[in-house]
Amino acid sequence: MPWQTSATAQPGKEYVALLSYLPVNTYWAIPRLMKFSLDTINQLKKTPGVIGYSLAAEFTRRTFWTLSVWQNQQSLMDFVEAIPHSEIMKKLVPYMGKTQFAQWPVTADQLPLQWKDALPRIAS
Repeated sequence: MPWQTSATAQPGKEYVALLSYLPVNTYWAIPRLMKFSLDTINQLKKTPGVIGYSLAAEFTRRTFWTLSVWQNQQSLMDFVEAIPHSEIMKKLVPYMGKTQFAQWPVTADQLPLQWKDALPRIAS
């Protein structure tokens, strides 16, 4: 999914970037993860504090990634703790391999984030 911009980033302001690596341990989990991804996208569209986001998948490797930018750490945590995301995380636990996350500061001139720049931040 290409980068989706939700809000205009202000020049000179620092934001929080988040990369998540989400491997699933069985192909049977992929349809469930895809459904939950749609629910998460719908939540993102309504969430204050998100600047932009993108999703990527490598189905043959059962691997998924998210890439997002947030106004601040609090807006990111508000999203993570809100329903449906908080419930989705619980439901996916039995199907997940070792997830990994990376956070770093970004500025408006670095947006939209590029996968080629973000992926090296996690060793998959």
